[in-house]
Amino acid sequence: MNFNEYKGIMIFAEQREGVIENVVFELIGKGRELANTLNEKVTAVLLGDNIESLTTQLIENGADKVLFVDAPELKNYDTEAYTQAFSKIINDEKPEIVLIGATTIGRDLGPRISGRVNTGLTADCTSLEIDENRDLLMTRPAFGGNLMATIICPDHRPQMSTVRPGVMKRVEIDLEKKGEIIKVKVAFDTSKCRVKILEIVKEGAQKIDISEASILVAGGRGLGSSANFEKLEAVATELGAVTAASRAAIDAGWLGHERQVGQTGKTVRPSIYFACGISGAIQHIAGMEESEYIIAINKDKYAPIFSTADLGIVGDVNKIIPALLSALKKEKSC
Repeated sequence: MNFNEYKGIMIFAEQREGVIENVVFELIGKGRELANTLNEKVTAVLLGDNIESLTTQLIENGADKVLFVDAPELKNYDTEAYTQAFSKIINDEKPEIVLIGATTIGRDLGPRISGRVNTGLTADCTSLEIDENRDLLMTRPAFGGNLMATIICPDHRPQMSTVRPGVMKRVEIDLEKKGEIIKVKVAFDTSKCRVKILEIVKEGAQKIDISEASILVAGGRGLGSSANFEKLEAVATELGAVTAASRAAIDAGWLGHERQVGQTGKTVRPSIYFACGISGAIQHIAGMEESEYIIAINKDKYAPIFSTADLGIVGDVNKIIPALLSALKKEKSC
């Protein structure tokens, strides 16, 4: 394989119902950093129906070029139709690196694309760097999150990875930025699209996305009971925050899985993160260590969470939380 013909960073710009997913802007930010190291450009690939108006957002958020396929076959996500469109663009453009968000769609599309273009895929990455040979160092938790494995793809191009939402930083929006926007035509082979969407049923209740919260109050096994977790929720209400939890608290049934922080949950990056009764296992740290300010409460002064925290409080969380709640209510009443 002639690697010299492979150039640039390509980002899959996932959109749902005409709204670009936040992870896309995070990937463009990381792609911009990698592209600067390689002295290359960042290309975003947008697929959908009636989505041309979204292309300028991708340029303003750091992409140098946008390739978009606007077709009725892409109105709703279909693995085969999206694979045909994206793999054609990859084969035509020959990017050196392809990045996809590790969303439900990205985790379905990524493996199919890598198989179609005959390359490898490293899933659920939390770190991406370039080495001296222009190889992409793709780091992800392994062995249940007990260690971090760095994987390379030295024999195939493009180098592909899916990246967890909330891990990378997006760049500042530049409304003056200019870029190239190109419409791509794809001749779809609909005979291979063997799945048909008969109906789309949306959840009645609005789900809370903890990865979007600016303040998170998270509880762990140290809270001891669901009653104590209710006190934590009261603190969150006073702060205008969202509650979250470690895996132990989720397994105990105190919150739903969509509120789990960590390797088997979500990666978050709030302005303030309260870790209450959370010991700080590596699986949990991997999901919140990029928070701007971390406050930890734990009765064990040797708990690993304190090595990550900006402020640590050693004490019984079930005594500190009621005291904190009382102080917050007093402050509000003043």
